[in-house]
Order: sequence, then structure tokens, then C-alpha cells
Amino acid sequence: MTAAGGTRVRDPGRRDKILAAAADLVASRGYHAVSLADIGAAAGIVGSGIYRHFGSKSAILDALLDQALDRLHGNAARAMASGAPAEQVLTALVADHVAFAVDDRRLVQLYQREVHTLPDADRRRLSLRQRDYIEEWARMLARARPGTGTTEARTRVHAAIGAIQSIATYRSDLPRQQLTALLTRIARACLTS
Repeated sequence: MTAAGGTRVRDPGRRDKILAAAADLVASRGYHAVSLADIGAAAGIVGSGIYRHFGSKSAILDALLDQALDRLHGNAARAMASGAPAEQVLTALVADHVAFAVDDRRLVQLYQREVHTLPDADRRRLSLRQRDYIEEWARMLARARPGTGTTEARTRVHAAIGAIQSIATYRSDLPRQQLTALLTRIARACLTS
């Protein structure tokens, strides 16, 4: 981009374009089959232009997975800070995770398929963030259902999230609204049956 007077200005949306292009390409082809040149071409820039935003291909993947966890953590924090009863907060957590899995299926696929390609330190950091997210759900479940032990709460949360995220590997022909309702019922059953 060029500003008035001929000064070069960075496109503020370029980083997001790179991430979106990488998510699509890596989800469809796999991490190792995609080059920086491929990502750059899909984002409308030369591959070397990516280095202005990311130091490596693994840094792009790390940023994508962080972005997904940022969204989930942020929405969970807002739901928990709402002051609503625990049962309503659980409903909000399930609804948000279902919407994420249905609408951003490619990010769920990326996490499931490609997290192992990251350097150990990044993989551990993401794993800790994921564990914190599960703990938030487990604490809320224990509040909503007094008498539910910590181990049982965690197990139920893992089952619910696993059921929701299973849609990443299965292409359902159900309309979005019906799919969302079905995944919500299944996740709620994992948490409360």
C-alpha cells in the first residue's frame, strides 16, 4: 500500500490475510505440503513478504492455534464473569464451543492434525492453555452440579468437548442450525447425564 505522498504503508490486514490463507491451505493439504510461497500466493503477497509478520512457517501455525485458544478463552472468561448462575454459564460455554467447531472447523482440524509439528516449547504452551480452558469448564460444572468430583468433572468436560470437536473430521449434511442443536444436546448430555 502507498499513502499520499508516495510513502509505503503496511497493509494492517495483511497478517490476518496470511493467517486465513495458511489455515485454509494447511487444513486442506497438511502442514508439510504447504510452503511459505503457497501461503504468500494465497494471501496475495510474495512468500518472502511473510517474514515481515512471521519468522517461520511454524510461527504461523502457532499464531493460528493461539488465535483459536484466545477466542475460546476470551468468550469463556466473559461468560464466567457475567455473574449468571453456573448452569447458564455452562450453556454459554457449550454454545460458544459448538459455534467455534461448526464455523471454524478448519482451526479445529489444524489443532487436531498439526499441533505435533510445532517445536516442543510451543506445543507445551498450547497444551497448558488448553488445560486451563478445560479447568474453567470443570470448575463451572462442579458449581452447577454440587457433589461432582474434580476427576469426574474433567472427564465429562473432555467428553463434551471431544463430542463437539468430532465434527471437524466428519462432514455432516445437516443444516447448520440442526447440526448446532444436535451437538449442543450431545455435549450437554456428556456434562449432565
